[in-house]
Amino acid sequence: MGDDGAAEATEDGGPAAPDTAAPGPRNGYAPHTDAPALPHRVPELGALQLLLAVARLGSLGRAARETGVSQPAASSRIRAMERQLGIVLLERSPRGSRLTGDGALVTDWARRIVESAEVFDAGVQALRGRSGSRLRVAASMTIGEYLLPGWLIALRARHPDTEVALAAGNSTLVAERLRAGEADLGFVEGVAVPHGLDGAVIAHDRLVVVAAPSHPWARRRRPLTAAELAATPLILREEGSGSREVLDAALGRPAEPLLEFPSTTAVKAAVVGGAGPAVLSELAVGEELVARRLVAVPVAGVELRRALRAVWPRGQRPRAGPVRDLLALTRAGPRT
Repeated sequence: MGDDGAAEATEDGGPAAPDTAAPGPRNGYAPHTDAPALPHRVPELGALQLLLAVARLGSLGRAARETGVSQPAASSRIRAMERQLGIVLLERSPRGSRLTGDGALVTDWARRIVESAEVFDAGVQALRGRSGSRLRVAASMTIGEYLLPGWLIALRARHPDTEVALAAGNSTLVAERLRAGEADLGFVEGVAVPHGLDGAVIAHDRLVVVAAPSHPWARRRRPLTAAELAATPLILREEGSGSREVLDAALGRPAEPLLEFPSTTAVKAAVVGGAGPAVLSELAVGEELVARRLVAVPVAGVELRRALRAVWPRGQRPRAGPVRDLLALTRAGPRT
C-alpha cells in the first residue's frame, strides 16, 4: 500500500497508535504542565517571617534585629517581595513601617503559611526522631568553652537519646561548616551574621583589656586611649576569630599582633606569663581577675561590646526538635 495517510498495521492487523500521540497518565496521575510552578508565585519562608516580624513590631529595623539581618538587607528583602507579588506591603515613614491594606491581607495569609510549615517541619522531625537523633553543633571557642556546656546539659534533660557532636573553632570555620552542610546549628561572635547564613542575637558579651599584675598597664591611674591600644602589639587570637574581628572594628584598623594563638586558653596563659597584654571576653577571664592573676585595664573611647549569635543556613528554619530546643535554651539564659 502507499503511504498516503495509511497507518502502519500491527501484528494482529489492527492499526498502530500514531507515534505523535501524547503519553497518557502514569499511575493515575496526569501532569498539569501548563500550571505555573508554586515557588515563582509564593515568597520564600524567610521573607514571610520577616514580614510577620514587621507587622508585630511596627519597625523594619527592630524586625531586622530580631531575624538577625541588617536593616538594608531586610529592606531589600521586603522590596523584592513587593516586586514579586506586584503589591505594596508597607508604608514607610520616619516613625516606622506600617502595613498597607493589601499588606495586612498578605500578612494574614503569610501567617498561615508559616504556621503550616512549622507543623510540617515538626511532623517530619517527629518521624525522624523515632529512632533517636543526632545534633551537630559548631561553635566559636568562647561560646563553646563558657556557654555551650550549660545549654547542652539542659538539652540533655529534654532529649536524653539525642547524640550531640560538637565542633569548636573560630567564627569563620563555624560559618564554613554550616555552609557545607556539616552542622545543624552554629554559634559565633562577631560584627555581623556571616555571609550565606541567617541568625539571631542570643546574648551580648564584653571584651576587656587584660594584663599580668607585673605589666605597667596594671598600675595605670588613667584609662588607656584608643590610640594607645591601637599602637600597642597585643597577644591575639588568630585571624578569623570573632574576638579579633570585633577588636579590629572597634579600633578602626587591624590590631598589631605580638603573638597569635588558636585558642583563648593559650592567649590567657601567655598573658598570665607576662608576655604582654590581650583583649579577651569577660566570660573567659572572670576567674583570673578574681584571683588577681590578671588585671583589667580600663579603656576610653573604644566600644568593646559584641553580639553573640546563633546562626544557620540562609533560607532554612532551624529544625523542630533538638535543634530548635537548643536555640530556645540559649535565648532563655541571661543577656548581658
